[in-house]
This record gives sequence, structure tokens and C-alpha cells, in this order.
Amino acid sequence: MVQIACPNCGDHIDLHAGVRMLTCPSCGTTLLYDDAVVKQAGDAGVMHDAPLLFGIGDRVACAPGTFDILGHARFSYGRGWWDEFWALDTKGQSAWLSIDEGDVAVQRSIRGSGGPKAGDTMRPGDAFTHHGTNYRVTEIDRATCIALRGEFDEALSVGETYTFLNALSGNGKLLSGEFQDGPTLWFEGHWIDPFEIVVERRP
Repeated sequence: MVQIACPNCGDHIDLHAGVRMLTCPSCGTTLLYDDAVVKQAGDAGVMHDAPLLFGIGDRVACAPGTFDILGHARFSYGRGWWDEFWALDTKGQSAWLSIDEGDVAVQRSIRGSGGPKAGDTMRPGDAFTHHGTNYRVTEIDRATCIALRGEFDEALSVGETYTFLNALSGNGKLLSGEFQDGPTLWFEGHWIDPFEIVVERRP
């Protein structure tokens, strides 16, 4: 843990290792933490209350592992929104847990250039192979970050818009891409049956 002071309100905040961005729990200011320097990074947005299976501070156990939820980001895609939670597993490895209309996915980032090469040219229905697994593109849309809470291992920004792609394999593997200025981000994992998730509410 590293302790920092919010430059806006002065509150002391304990950070987990690897955190690059957070919202101050006292004043809601979005902060960037880089090389031991804390900078204000804008608005955290409005996180309207909604019933959720889990939230910041909860421990989530499911087939891919056990995860402590540290950050909550909400994204709008026109027809509604979905929620993504940044988490650390029991080995300190990061993961993203998503909730979209009751469906839950657990994914981990593919580091470096390990994703499909032609991702930004794909269309719904396109088939491709990645690391020996056959996928089909199920969804491509635009999304905007509308609210942030907690800690994250990457810099996110309220109002930032990007194109996302979801592809599914025959055995249920999920591959997602995010396209905007800069390198494409890829994530892989699985959809999880919400009835097989155990949530431990932690104080």
C-alpha cells in the first residue's frame, strides 16, 4: 500500500500496488498517480444508483478465481449502460469484471501486441482465429465513459469515447477490443453464470 494526499481536499488515501488512477473517496476528484506524483484529472461523473450484483469493496468468487473489487467504471452505449469493475485476484493479478443487463464477464488484459491484427476492420458476423481458437464477432458499437469510482491500473476519463468489439468462440471464450487513438487494447476471458458467483460483502 502507498498513502497519498488528495490535492483537492487533503484527505489521505491508501492505494494498492499498480494503481495509476483513482477517485478521491471524500471529494470525488479524479486523480492520476504517476511516479509518486498526484495530479488532478477532472470530473468523476455521476454514478446513478442501480441494483448491482457486486460493488467496490466486495470479494467475488467464481470459476476464474477470487477477486477483490477496487474500481467501478460505467459506460454508456446509447441504448443504456454497462458497468465494469477493476479487481485484483488473490495473487495480485488484475482483471476486469463486467455486468451488462445481468450478464457477467471476467476478462484479463492481453499485454503488448498479442491481440488480433485486423480488429479495427472487422464487422459483426466476421469469423477469425486467434491463438488457435475460432471466434465470431457478435457486437461492435461506440461507448462513452460516464462515471468513475475507486482505483484503476490505467488512466480512464469521463467523456472519453471509443469503439468496442466483442467476439465469442464456440466454447464460450470472450475476446474484446477497444479502439481509439493509440494502441488497440484487447481483453480475453469468459461469460460467467451469475448464479455461480459468490459475493462476500466486506466492510
